[in-house]
Amino acid sequence: MSKELAGKVAVITGGASGIGRATVELFAAEGAKVVIADVADAAGEALAKSLGDSVVYQHTDVSEPAAMQALVDTAVTRFGGLDVMFNNAGISTKPYASFVDDELDDFDRVMRVNVLGPMLGTRNAARIMKARGMGGVILNNASIAGTLAGIGMMTYRASKAALIQFSKSSAIDLAQHGIRVNCIVPGHVRTELSSFGQTGADAALAARIEEGVNAVYLSNQLIKRRGEPEDVAQVALFLASDRSRHMTGAVLPVEGGVTVGDPVNHLQDILAARADAMAVQDAEA
Repeated sequence: MSKELAGKVAVITGGASGIGRATVELFAAEGAKVVIADVADAAGEALAKSLGDSVVYQHTDVSEPAAMQALVDTAVTRFGGLDVMFNNAGISTKPYASFVDDELDDFDRVMRVNVLGPMLGTRNAARIMKARGMGGVILNNASIAGTLAGIGMMTYRASKAALIQFSKSSAIDLAQHGIRVNCIVPGHVRTELSSFGQTGADAALAARIEEGVNAVYLSNQLIKRRGEPEDVAQVALFLASDRSRHMTGAVLPVEGGVTVGDPVNHLQDILAARADAMAVQDAEA
């Protein structure tokens, strides 16, 4: 490791699993002192213990203002400051196949976690960074659901679209303090959030679910492999490091090409349909 984050202090919300866990491990390996924030206490505490004294865990509900203030306070009191805030924590909605079936009973919770949480994290971190006068880095973790329109999961889509807009707006607002704000947009990354039921199932059932889910995920993806949490963590490291010192307000996709465009060769299909029609015409002549 090149120790790109040596001397830096980072807070990572949702850090006990998935993309957050992979980022915690990578940042710690790169020399950062890290505060893990999550509500999964057993997993968070075990991860912190495995990484040594440079990593601590704090139970944090990101939707609660007092908890988010306590989180950044911990970074300052334990490690002396705050250089990188990664607002990674997020939750999804119930998977209704159509919006007309959606009860919208999880709207408030999803919006508080996915939008209010990053806003609190950004504001609280920026206050510390501004006071220190040394700049800083804020990262927000959105989703392709916030950039691509689609069917179902409307509250989740709306929350991630809001987070993207907030990221760009706060980049403008905080630039005067030397604070860079960038937004990562993951695609079909292999996490519990995207498992659709295979987590906790027996091995055979889990394998069948994953095979079916993967086929759907990869159908509109240019790179035919599922993204892994480590793929996003590497982008987070780049954005947290000085290698991206001239980047702010960026919305960076990490999604295997899902948002590039339609991978289906419609022209080929049209020509095939035309050829079929002509063949029928010739057969009837």
